[in-house]
Amino acid sequence: MVSSTASTVNPDSPTRFEYWEDDEVVWGSYTGDTVTQGRFVGTRDGDQVTISYVHALVAGGKAGGRSTSRIETGQDGLLRLVEEFSFEGDDTRHVSVCTEVV
Repeated sequence: MVSSTASTVNPDSPTRFEYWEDDEVVWGSYTGDTVTQGRFVGTRDGDQVTISYVHALVAGGKAGGRSTSRIETGQDGLLRLVEEFSFEGDDTRHVSVCTEVV
């Protein structure tokens, strides 16, 4: 993750996501920054990924919600996800950007 409107991204320890996909079903895990561990599951339709997620927080407690991401190809040829998300119980819309690491 390179940016998020929900929190400040630590450039030395950003949240890192691992995605898997089979037959347009996606799932994965993530950890880092404010998250000790997280999981997600959802679907991909063309260049759009829709997921539900839940994670444990470094500060204690948990959070979850839903997101929709747009898959883009950067000028460097690497994929990036521009994600719009909200936390369960909060209608505030947030945006984060994740870039592919090779």
